[in-house]
Amino acid sequence: MVSFHLLLTLTREEADSPSAQSITGQRWVCEGPVEWIKEFWPICSAQNPRNHAVPAALACHETSCGYSRFLFCFLCSEGDWWLAKSLSSGRKGYIPSNFVAQVDSLEEEKWYFKTLSRKDAERLLLSSGNKVGSFLVRESETSKDAYSLSVRDSDSAHGDIIKHYRIRSLDGGGYYISPRMTFSSLPELINHYSQKGDGLCQRLTAPCVSLVPQRPWAQDEWEIPRESLKLVKKLGSGQFGEVWMGYYKNNIKVAVKTMKEGSMDPDAFLAEANLMKRLQHNKLVRLYAVVTKQPIYIVTEYMANGCLLDYLKTEEGSQLNLPKLIDMSAQVAEGMAYIERMNSIHRDLRAANILVSETLSCKIADFGLARIIENEYLAQEGAKFPIKWTAPEAINFGVFTIKSDVWSFGILLTEIITYGRIPYPGMTNPEVIRNLERGYRMPCPDMCPAELYSIILKCWRNKPEERPTFEYLQSVLEDFYTSTEKQYEPEPLQ
Repeated sequence: MVSFHLLLTLTREEADSPSAQSITGQRWVCEGPVEWIKEFWPICSAQNPRNHAVPAALACHETSCGYSRFLFCFLCSEGDWWLAKSLSSGRKGYIPSNFVAQVDSLEEEKWYFKTLSRKDAERLLLSSGNKVGSFLVRESETSKDAYSLSVRDSDSAHGDIIKHYRIRSLDGGGYYISPRMTFSSLPELINHYSQKGDGLCQRLTAPCVSLVPQRPWAQDEWEIPRESLKLVKKLGSGQFGEVWMGYYKNNIKVAVKTMKEGSMDPDAFLAEANLMKRLQHNKLVRLYAVVTKQPIYIVTEYMANGCLLDYLKTEEGSQLNLPKLIDMSAQVAEGMAYIERMNSIHRDLRAANILVSETLSCKIADFGLARIIENEYLAQEGAKFPIKWTAPEAINFGVFTIKSDVWSFGILLTEIITYGRIPYPGMTNPEVIRNLERGYRMPCPDMCPAELYSIILKCWRNKPEERPTFEYLQSVLEDFYTSTEKQYEPEPLQ
């Protein structure tokens, strides 16, 4: 059997959580509060990952770097929780799949990001916490059994940028970036270029910083008791309720949307929520659980930078450059392309419903909720109806399709490019409706490239069937600057 080990670290943010306070002074080093370990470490029963206690004695080895190593073999590796058997105690139990790596494999290396795409590698390396010289290695997207080295660089013309180098394999084993310098293994290659650049744009200084993975949500933790949630910090409020940062079972950081009583029918909400939770994509905010008794609570993953609309108005957000704004737009298009493939719709796509993570990853929130919030989409309700984001056919006839979402996406693009400006500035909702009927379209915003405005106008075509797909929008936005980019840097000269 293949052995695996589990490497865990405790972040400052998680150390400040309520449950983590109880472990101060202990030598546990874990990726999240220690109560997680009590739930899923070599547990006594293999039936469910959440209802067990840790045995009194747990064999582990603390390494010099402060990690703890636990050896397992896997009996079943399906889903988010894998059934494992401890090689020291023989006990069986479930452990989270995103916390494990095969012993003596590349997955152990902090710089190895196996299936990360080129675009996501650039996003991650350019996020806060990484500096010039930060790097990662990933599998090549175009060449089998090859790897790519991505490095953060800087130049006076473009600021911080990411450069990519192809790592090639030797027929007899080994790797190289330049054929003049070959290595028997990837760690040996990385170690060499960490000592000196040898023709690379930068010496490799530090592995790319990545966020600590959150414990996977157990499948049966869906309808949960209100008492299992602790609301800690109010993040915002609206006409239908409030949003809080909180903790589930005192240790899992979550966002909680508390709905005002009467804002939606509980039965209709639960039916829609069961559909919503099946939509899972890394550009959609993950729906974790619900409290179905009034007032209804919706529990989702926590996004540190809040909604995109508010973030764009912060000091940090207002300094984002055009390529980053385009990248954020592409991320939203990627999430909507998934919704499109799943034959679903959003109905309320706008910057206020896009959330931003600590690494500036953008995720779509509240998909599906618009349809079940009572009376929100009746035109006579006036301000409750988001006229300025809504396609004409949806305003006039109540027809919502993925193509009406495309129209809304065009409006969202203007929000992003103007750092959160309200659409149709100076116009009332009735004026917007009248002007749209006459064929009016918002003019090109200041600082908006003509090529981007052309994409926006495609989203606002009068006939829904003539509007582009989200698959097309994702492609064209991801490739907005690619035509002038090199896919890979040349082999370094030494």
